[in-house]
Amino acid sequence: MTAQTQATLATRFVEDGYIVVPDLVSPDDLSRIVDDAQRFIAGDYPVSNLPDNGDVLAVHFPLWVSPVAMDMVQHDGVIGVLSQITGAHLPQWDGATKCMQSMLFFKPPGLQGQAWHQDERFIPTRDRSLVGAWIAVDDANIDNGCLWVLPGSHRTGQLWPTRDHGKPELFDPTDESFGFDDEAAIPVEVSAGSVVFFNGYLLHRSLPNRSTRRRMALVNHYMNAWSPLPWMMEQGIDVGTTDYRTIVSTSGTDPYAWRGVSDPPLQTFVRPNAGSQNADDVRANLQAGADT
Repeated sequence: MTAQTQATLATRFVEDGYIVVPDLVSPDDLSRIVDDAQRFIAGDYPVSNLPDNGDVLAVHFPLWVSPVAMDMVQHDGVIGVLSQITGAHLPQWDGATKCMQSMLFFKPPGLQGQAWHQDERFIPTRDRSLVGAWIAVDDANIDNGCLWVLPGSHRTGQLWPTRDHGKPELFDPTDESFGFDDEAAIPVEVSAGSVVFFNGYLLHRSLPNRSTRRRMALVNHYMNAWSPLPWMMEQGIDVGTTDYRTIVSTSGTDPYAWRGVSDPPLQTFVRPNAGSQNADDVRANLQAGADT
């Protein structure tokens, strides 16, 4: 990737709130992700909440138990893009990034989508630098429930109010963001191996998978390494000094290395198909990470 291409990507990302980089992840790596997903369903990894029928919507935090997921967090091509765009809105940013979360979405045929939402609602950075790297494991199109985005909706840094969407036939029980005009929304149809990078304030959603094909995606979340992360705080903790440190340093220097890195959990958890959960259970699970 040339310096000019990198600069163009950064400019588009700041302006639109998302970019697509095609063919960034190789077919071999995609096959590794699919095989790894089957290992989660089979119970080969230490996970909680695994349903007996293997009907899984998503795996939360696969990076902490799966070497394959950790490899994808540190994927050279993905990190190369992130080191150009994550803090491109910050004049003095030096390209340093860190990862704090990952999710593996299965999205089999017939599964609902998720209503409009913003990932910074779930993972709140202090400098608006949260970036989701959405790796398309399968071709994603309108029929099988690709992402939809509202370009430019990140610019103001507003977190929109949320409510029950009341459309269980279309969306999982997660609340929807509302109060904005979504007429300019566009589908992001991509081929397998493409990566969609989007800002944490960008409004995005997905619709149901109405096809006969799976639409798997691995989503990793990153941010500017210079910003502390006030996430998963205990009650009474000072937000000004809180810094979630169960992270992976992915580019540049970790300016808070002196704080150390917290041990990751010994097991992660899966989210069963939303049809088998009530809304309260889903909302509780989502406190552990952003959803797509």
